[in-house]
Amino acid sequence: LWSEWNDKYRDCMRRFWRGEPHQAPEMGYRLTGSSDQFLLSGRRPSASINYVTCHDGFTLHDLCAYEQKHNEANLEDNRDGTSNNLGWNGGVEGETDDPQLLAAREQQKRNHLATLFCSVGVPMLLAGDEMGRTQRGNNNAYCQDNELSWVDWKLDDRRRSLLAFTRALAKVRQGAPVLRRQRFFKGDRPPGAALNDATWFRPDGTEMSAEDWHRPSLRCLGMMLGGDALRFVDAQGKPVVGDTLMVVLNGDGRTHLFTLPNVEWGGPWEVLLETATPGEPGPPRPAPKKVRLPARSLALLRRVAQSPTGS
Repeated sequence: LWSEWNDKYRDCMRRFWRGEPHQAPEMGYRLTGSSDQFLLSGRRPSASINYVTCHDGFTLHDLCAYEQKHNEANLEDNRDGTSNNLGWNGGVEGETDDPQLLAAREQQKRNHLATLFCSVGVPMLLAGDEMGRTQRGNNNAYCQDNELSWVDWKLDDRRRSLLAFTRALAKVRQGAPVLRRQRFFKGDRPPGAALNDATWFRPDGTEMSAEDWHRPSLRCLGMMLGGDALRFVDAQGKPVVGDTLMVVLNGDGRTHLFTLPNVEWGGPWEVLLETATPGEPGPPRPAPKKVRLPARSLALLRRVAQSPTGS
């Protein structure tokens, strides 16, 4: 029962954050552990090693700065390495001094990192991606034992900010059983649970229909994971219960207002982090009824636990 590097996860996430159409159905599978790949063979979500970058191909920085490989330094006339990179450069190939473009690229890095840490399965992070390591567009640097392939540990403000954001993501995941579940979702409500194990929402706050999944233009959606619907126990045999989380993704090139679900789905909610904000997230803050999602951004929310009296 081997685990596997999930290249379908890699390609789907790259396409979604590039803004490509027809990605919603596959996103549903990839975010929830890829049951379409592993369930029939008797494996569990831990069989999916989720990743966006690895030692072959672009680093995360380069994925958000280049759309074409630049392997001239390998002395193979740029013929080596894959040409199917699914990168997003924001309109300019390679490095730039444009502050707006640099900000957009940093946000895109945070999108990939946040999606990775908020996906069910085992996240795999390429060394150096947490602080913006670059190979200057070289996607096949196996033959480069020099500054091109080494990890640069010197941090400027931008790299330090990305590292702080990555640390915050790891901390959130460590404390969230719904992101480390041992069995696949069933899309229903287990006995005694207040919510379904997983529920999907449109930007208007209504539950997604079968037709919604197949709309080519659907690039903004929300995934709610029920914290008391985990269906597994701890080492002492006690049911594991955690926070209910909502991951809201906007892969569109324009801003969306995402209406949080009505009261029957629980609430109120608080915002844990937003990829539109750089650096280490501040303390959780109350979420408005409509969450503003700038172009190509993600927000992670947590359902606020209420007392038995509802106060």
